[in-house]
Amino acid sequence: MSYYVLGSYILSAVLIVHCMRTGRNTVWIWVLLMLPAFGGLAYIVAEILPELFGSRAAKRTYRGVKKALDPEQDLRRYEAAARQQGGVASQQRYAEELLRQGRAADAIDIYRQTLKGLYEHDPGLMLGLARAQFTAGRPAEARLTLDELIAHNPDYKSPEGHLLYARSLEGEGNTAKALDEYRVLAGYYAGAEAALRYAQLLRREGRTDDARRTLRELLDHAQQAPHHYRRAQAEWLSSAERELAGM
Repeated sequence: MSYYVLGSYILSAVLIVHCMRTGRNTVWIWVLLMLPAFGGLAYIVAEILPELFGSRAAKRTYRGVKKALDPEQDLRRYEAAARQQGGVASQQRYAEELLRQGRAADAIDIYRQTLKGLYEHDPGLMLGLARAQFTAGRPAEARLTLDELIAHNPDYKSPEGHLLYARSLEGEGNTAKALDEYRVLAGYYAGAEAALRYAQLLRREGRTDDARRTLRELLDHAQQAPHHYRRAQAEWLSSAERELAGM
């Protein structure tokens, strides 16, 4: 056995003792046993360095490593808070985390539980429900929820909600109406997603020239935009470039 391997196991043993004596999450024990070298480094960065330095960077690293090792930690915390407190805010946080974890059907159930009494037509909750319905593969339900949202909250404005409405129409197969909504969105939506989706639907409908013009306008705008915009929209802009190149 090499000195490196032996040293890794000795370090892991020391850190396991530290983990047990200081009451750390027992997940670390398994990490240290299964991945002695990487696990030891991760434990030191996530658990020991933040205590030594207490810096913001160390704390961010700590949270990042902990989340990578235990991706459902926030979900458990929000679930416990929702059960103990029972308030709308805690239920909403729980539903949002369920959706982030890919459990859209469960998120729908929680949103429906919150949409009662004074909050029966709360626009934020209704938008969350529509998002969960769309993610669960129910675009018609999402569109109906958004129609109801606007009916009860006529002054409510949400670019994200508008984009979700257009996508729901597209998902239902209502292409003509979806194109109308995407066209409006492409003119004011802050990011590149709306214009890209508009161009993609135009192309699928055989309107290649309109699609090409929409993509060129999007990419020309991006060239004139600040660097932080291009960085934030890099994924959508790259997709737009590939879409245009394929025409």
